[in-house]
Amino acid sequence: MAQRERPTSPHLQVYRWQLTMVMSILHRVSGVLLTFGAFGLSWWLLALDNGGERYARAASLVASPFGLFLLFGFSLALVYHLLNGLRHLLWDMGWGFEISETYRSGWAVAVLTVFFTAAIWFAAFGARA
Repeated sequence: MAQRERPTSPHLQVYRWQLTMVMSILHRVSGVLLTFGAFGLSWWLLALDNGGERYARAASLVASPFGLFLLFGFSLALVYHLLNGLRHLLWDMGWGFEISETYRSGWAVAVLTVFFTAAIWFAAFGARA
């Protein structure tokens, strides 16, 4: 019998991308980003504890454009992971299993993630005169 070249299980190339699929992947990615962000936060706290030159170096890195980019990514991942985690908690309580509710809650998480992240950054940096 000839061996056929085919995937052993359904694959990303087989499925059509859907909101629920993207939200699931992003939830996992945001969890990984939060892990790296926790290491960065620990590094910053250790620099703060050491004071002096070490803290000055850490503060200048965080205030740099690259540091702000990483901080923005961390805050975006944190807000998304929190809101999507609340969505999963509602599912655990039996709410939102209908397809229309699943899509509605998914879009709500996406929109609220952008809104809350923007509000946090505006509160932190936008009020400066």
